[in-house]
Amino acid sequence: MDSLKSELIKSGAPRVEGEELFFGTVKINGNFTVVDAVKAKNGGTATVFVKKGSNYVRISTNVMKADARAVGTPLDPSGPAKAAIDQGKPYYGIVDILGKMYDTGYEPIKTAKGETIGVYYVGYP
Repeated sequence: MDSLKSELIKSGAPRVEGEELFFGTVKINGNFTVVDAVKAKNGGTATVFVKKGSNYVRISTNVMKADARAVGTPLDPSGPAKAAIDQGKPYYGIVDILGKMYDTGYEPIKTAKGETIGVYYVGYP
C-alpha cells in the first residue's frame, strides 16, 4: 500500500475533475504506469478507483477480467471494503474480486478537506 500511495503522491495532491482523478497534473484514468510499477516491485495487484455517485469505479488497474484490465468495474457495493471506505476508514481482509479470492488492502483517497474521492487498493491472490 505504501508503494502505491507514495508513487501517486509524488505527482501532487489528489483531486477530481468530473469523473477523472488527478494527482497533481497527472491524470490517473487509463494510466497504468503506477499500478504496473507497484506490481513489478511488490507482486500482487494494484488498483485506483474514483468515486462515481455513491460507488467507486476502477480507473487504473492490473486486476484482470476476461484477459483485459478490469477498468470500469465497480468496487463491490455490498462488500466490506466499500462499507469501510464509506466511513472514511481503511479495510484489510480477504475479498472476492471478480470471482477470485484476494488478501486485500483498501484505503480512501482523500482531498485536503478530508473528502473521499477515490480508493487505493492492493491485493494478492
